[in-house]
Amino acid sequence: MEFEKSRALRIVAVIAILGFTTWILAALFSHGPRYSLVASTHVPVESEAFLKQIEPLVNSKVTTNNQIEVFPNGENFYEAELASLRQAQRSINIEAYIFHRGQVTRRLLEVLAERARAGVKVRLVVDALGSFSTSKRYFKSLTEAGGRIEWYHPLRWNNWFRSNNRTHREMIVVDGSTAFVGGAGFADWWRFPKGGHPRWRDTMFRVQGNAAFHVQGTFVENWLEASGEILNGDDYFPLLSRNPGRTPAMVVVSTPSAGGSTRSRILFETLIGAARKSIYINTPYFLPDPGMQQELVRAVKRGVTVKIIVPGKHGDHSLTRSSGRAAYGDLLKAGAGIYEYDASMIHCKIMIIDGVWSVVGSTNLDNRSFGINDEVNLAALDSAVATRLTQDFEQDLSHSEHQTLEAWNKRSLYERALESIGWVLENQQ
Repeated sequence: MEFEKSRALRIVAVIAILGFTTWILAALFSHGPRYSLVASTHVPVESEAFLKQIEPLVNSKVTTNNQIEVFPNGENFYEAELASLRQAQRSINIEAYIFHRGQVTRRLLEVLAERARAGVKVRLVVDALGSFSTSKRYFKSLTEAGGRIEWYHPLRWNNWFRSNNRTHREMIVVDGSTAFVGGAGFADWWRFPKGGHPRWRDTMFRVQGNAAFHVQGTFVENWLEASGEILNGDDYFPLLSRNPGRTPAMVVVSTPSAGGSTRSRILFETLIGAARKSIYINTPYFLPDPGMQQELVRAVKRGVTVKIIVPGKHGDHSLTRSSGRAAYGDLLKAGAGIYEYDASMIHCKIMIIDGVWSVVGSTNLDNRSFGINDEVNLAALDSAVATRLTQDFEQDLSHSEHQTLEAWNKRSLYERALESIGWVLENQQ
């Protein structure tokens, strides 16, 4: 009898291991849709005709009453975020992939707890994997003050089939009318140097106006999934008492479909395909799929200046950096400029098109952002914003090493081997 029980357990264990292994292999080697545009765009990207095309493609409405401010680096954007949070009167909503213990989050929790005690409705959605090292006890001061914290896709036995889908969004919404979006979460490495490593280079954006409503709506989506509550009412969607600005902007929410298609990928492909003058890209993780590579190459061939800044020696994921270098070849051959930033880890996620469109948010140029994670991006049609970001881009270029086709062709066997290893994991990076 004991033997039979043991044998049955062994059979169950083998089946479970085979099932789990199959799931891992399917995730590693599956791929999303092969993106390609069926027609070239012949209208200027700043034209009304282009707006009418891109709105339905990304399922987002362009609002025109927005003000967008740029805050480069942690010493600036964290102070701006805290200042806005201290002024909250009705609600604070935060969604974060990275929320790590340290000086930055201690200050943040102090402000959130104070606002919660004052009657402000404070809610956080934190990704359970991205912030795995942060326990729920860390939020005790906030929860005791009346704030709420929920985990996105906590790692449990009954949700393993969706555990690969993470919220990669980094955003704050204050009183439903002011929002911060970008690539920076909450951790000391965005603010302070440590162990010889400079603080990370990044940028966040404050948006006021109806676009902030759409960022709020994005938060509602994952708060519902994490808590079961639909947030509605004036505390979250108040009537605007003034017109804060004139910048046309839209919020593009990205949640992968069963087939792997996402709105953010459509946004990037459409804007790159429509560019006629310049494409400037900052990305911390450069693993473009074949369709994206081809679209960038086509842009160069039609006379568009393409410049891409990626991490250099301070990159935080060496394998991802090595994998990304495999994509340099075709772009360098076509005449694109690729630059590795050497001053610190660069984590900006910014694309500037023809000096008029700016896309900022949480999306990397990799398969996880385009086909697996939940993301959020703000796309603005404003030459002043684009000019401001271009100035920062040129400053970043001055701290970057220009990559050449000759040097790329001479890379060592070791480097080529790392690129090959990275290819196996490319769909999950």
